Amino acid sequence: MRLTEFHELVYERFGEMRGASLLVDHVLSALDGRTPAQAIEAGVDPRDVWRALCADFDVPRDQW
Repeated sequence: MRLTEFHELVYERFGEMRGASLLVDHVLSALDGRTPAQAIEAGVDPRDVWRALCADFDVPRDQW
């Protein structure tokens, strides 16, 4: 998954303001306690970050 696609999915699913906040404020335990922005900066595949966000927010599997 490209980073652009990741951001589109985040903003589409959570809205622009909430999505932007989640990227820097929400801690993902599945990704060693990093925020999505920190995980991506550390080299984690955006697809894995997207899946972790979906799991944390109970997004239906067919929308992952």
